[in-house]
Amino acid sequence: MNRTIQDENLQRKKVRRIFVEKKKGYNAEAYWMYRDFRDFLGISGLEGVRVAYRYDITDLTDTEYADSVRAIFSESLADALYEEILPVGDDERAFAVEYLPGQFDQKADSASQCIQLLTLGEKPRCKAAKVIILKGSITDADLEKIKSYCINPVDSMETGMDKPETLDTEAVIPGDISQINGFCSMTADELAALKDKLGLAMSMDDLEFCRKYFSETEHRDLTMTEIRVLDTYWSDHCRHSTFLTKINKIEFDDSPFGSFLKTVYEQYMASRKFVYGDQEKDISLMDLATIAMKVMRKDGRLDDMEVSDEVNACSIVINARVNGKDEEWLVMFKNETHNHPTEIEPFGGAATCLGGGIRDPLSGRAYVYQAMRITGSGDPRTPFDKTLPGKLPQRKITTEAAAGYSSYGNQIGLAGGQVSEIYDEGYVAKRMELGALIGAVPRENVVRAKPEPGDVVILVGGRTGRDGCGGATGSSKEQDEKALLTCGAEVQKGNPSLERNI
Repeated sequence: MNRTIQDENLQRKKVRRIFVEKKKGYNAEAYWMYRDFRDFLGISGLEGVRVAYRYDITDLTDTEYADSVRAIFSESLADALYEEILPVGDDERAFAVEYLPGQFDQKADSASQCIQLLTLGEKPRCKAAKVIILKGSITDADLEKIKSYCINPVDSMETGMDKPETLDTEAVIPGDISQINGFCSMTADELAALKDKLGLAMSMDDLEFCRKYFSETEHRDLTMTEIRVLDTYWSDHCRHSTFLTKINKIEFDDSPFGSFLKTVYEQYMASRKFVYGDQEKDISLMDLATIAMKVMRKDGRLDDMEVSDEVNACSIVINARVNGKDEEWLVMFKNETHNHPTEIEPFGGAATCLGGGIRDPLSGRAYVYQAMRITGSGDPRTPFDKTLPGKLPQRKITTEAAAGYSSYGNQIGLAGGQVSEIYDEGYVAKRMELGALIGAVPRENVVRAKPEPGDVVILVGGRTGRDGCGGATGSSKEQDEKALLTCGAEVQKGNPSLERNI
């Protein structure tokens, strides 16, 4: 008995490698890669492309591994499965791509979960990579061009072809939270240097306000955690600082367009008088955008709108006929923009645009029924060599964003009833990615309350990795040609299967 246990423990320490490649006729991904590399990148010597997914697995006995290989990793009709070694011809060149450390890898996680369901034991560890095999006369320059197109440094990296001896990772134990020494006495130039060093999204005025507060009220230097939290919650993404900025001076020229805008502005000022009366209220872009709804609400045309402190979604009250009885329900409308995330990591950015939109009605106990997607892109037919420095090709952004959005929707079971793609050269500078949703819930199921000291906060959802950290501040900063190299953790990887369970 003890000998058997010892043998199984040794077996579980093994790292086993599997390659899964679609057979001819089923290899759609490889076919479209070939078309992309040959026609879009101009690799004229390319004769064919193969794609194989590589899995390194550990924590399994020999029996568990044998049961898993055919039952989970491949379908005999469509897949060719290779154990340990992937055959690569003399006229072929191969390279492998994997996610950066700390990024959530749904393919590897799904494989681990499936094996656990099969074995009914502990969840094994699995690491996945994509191996791309190129056939033909491929020069070193051709290979580097293909790699730069396939590997987005925001979330991925090239990895070696050798199998690791172990999947164990060394976790560095964090030290004490560091303070920013001398912060309270920093000069304006020193604050500017700190802002640049930390990559802060906040303005210099915000940073100087922090210095004044901590020097005069707290009488201490602030910590790294505090500056990061402040930078996040004061970012344009969270605080809408651009839209809420007070507009002090507005002028119009004498052109026909200027005269028209002046008339509209006068109507806006009259609406403000009707809505606010003598109450002082800053003129801002946010007020300009919402004044019409406030007018409609005040004169009784939006009586069915639910009034609450909620600012992240809109709900209306309806009468629903359920099983022959009238019930009061809330219909919830929500939209989410992921312009910056989709710009730098198209698949994950568009996927979590939909996932993030679902999250808010879901938190109100609403079931989300349908989605809509609106995008703005440059011409996806723009040649590869016309790509702006520091940006991904428009073709890559457009196609991978569509794949990410549909992947998330398909997995969570949400239909996209409307998709509108807008192509304009103005979107080359900044992409638009918008997801809108509609959900519904019995009104009595929605609990609205204000947080109080002593409340317990429970986080429900997927495990948190490095992905997504700094997303709010990243989308609020001015981007430059180095953005793709410095935004490595800003785009969260979605976990639609888990959100569906919630």
